Amino acid sequence: MDRTTSGRAVRFGLLGCADIAARRTLPALAEVDQARLVAVSSRDAAKAADFAKRFDAIAVTGYQRLLDSADIDAVYIPLPPALHAEWVEKALHAGRHVLVEKPLSTDPDTTARLLRLAEERGLVLMENSMYLRHSQHAAVRDLIAEGAIGEVLGFESTFAVPPRPESDIRHVRELGGGALLDVGVYPLGAALHFLGPELELVGAVLRHDRRRDVDLSGSALLTTATGAQVRLGFGLENSYRSHYGVAGSMGRMDLERAFTPHQTHRPVIVLDRSGDREEIILPAAHQFRAMIVEFADVVRSGRRPITSATRSRQLAGLMAEIDHRAKRVYH
Repeated sequence: MDRTTSGRAVRFGLLGCADIAARRTLPALAEVDQARLVAVSSRDAAKAADFAKRFDAIAVTGYQRLLDSADIDAVYIPLPPALHAEWVEKALHAGRHVLVEKPLSTDPDTTARLLRLAEERGLVLMENSMYLRHSQHAAVRDLIAEGAIGEVLGFESTFAVPPRPESDIRHVRELGGGALLDVGVYPLGAALHFLGPELELVGAVLRHDRRRDVDLSGSALLTTATGAQVRLGFGLENSYRSHYGVAGSMGRMDLERAFTPHQTHRPVIVLDRSGDREEIILPAAHQFRAMIVEFADVVRSGRRPITSATRSRQLAGLMAEIDHRAKRVYH
C-alpha cells in the first residue's frame, strides 16, 4: 500500500477532542507547512462542532466516520490510553497514518503487534514523544559526548504534577489511568534516550489508591550493564517537578522544566564540575511543532520510522515490567 503524500501537506484528522489537542498539538500543527488539519471528530456532536470552529476544520460525529473519509491521510489520537489500541488498529486498517499520544498502548504485546501491522501496511505509526524532540536534549547529549562530565555514572529524573480533579480520566482504571502510564513514561523515556536500551530494572514502588484502584505516584531503580544507576520518580499527587540530572566521574548536569517547557522558554543546563558551576542558556524550541514536522516528513518521504518504533517497543516493555514487579503500597 503506497500512502506517501510527497509534494503536498499531510491531511490530518483528529480522533477525540482532548485537552492536550486543544492546548498544544493543534495550535502547533497550524504552524507546520507540511501538515493541515482537515477534520475533527468526537462522539459528542457539540464538542466536535466547537473544536471545528476553533481550528477551522470540518466537524464529524463519530470516530469511524472520520476514518472512512477520503480526505484524510493521517490521524492524531489523543484518546485515553485504554482506547489507543482499538482506534490505532482501526485507523491502520482504514489506511491512515497514525500519530498517537503516549503510551501507544497499555501493554507491550499490543504495542509490538500494532507496530508490525503498520509496517505490513506501509503506514507510519508513531508515539507522540514530543518531549524528546526538544533541542535541549541534543545539547545535553553533545555535552556528554564531549566528555563535559566524564564517564556517565548515574541518571535521575522526576516528573510529577499536582492533584487532578476527582473526575479526571487519570483516576479511572478502565481508561488506562494511573501515574505510571501518564507521567512515568517521561523519565523512563529520557533514561532510554540517554543511556540506551540495555536498562535493567532493579526494583520499583507504586503508591496505589485503593478506592480508585490506580497508582498515583511511584519510583523505579534501574541499572545499565556498566553499573550506572538510574533513579526515576513520577506522580499525580505532588508539587510540580520536571527535571533530570546526569552524574559523571568529573561533574554533573541538571535540567529543569525538562519535559513540558513552553515554546518561549529558554532552557538552562546547569553544569557543575567540582564546584565550578556554569549555566548554559539554550535557544527556545517548540517540541510539539518539532514532533509534527518529523511525523509529516516521514509520511511525505515514505520512510519507515525505525528508531521511533524501536523506542516504543523498549518503553512498553520496561513500563510493563515496572507495573508487574513493583511493590504496591496501598492507601
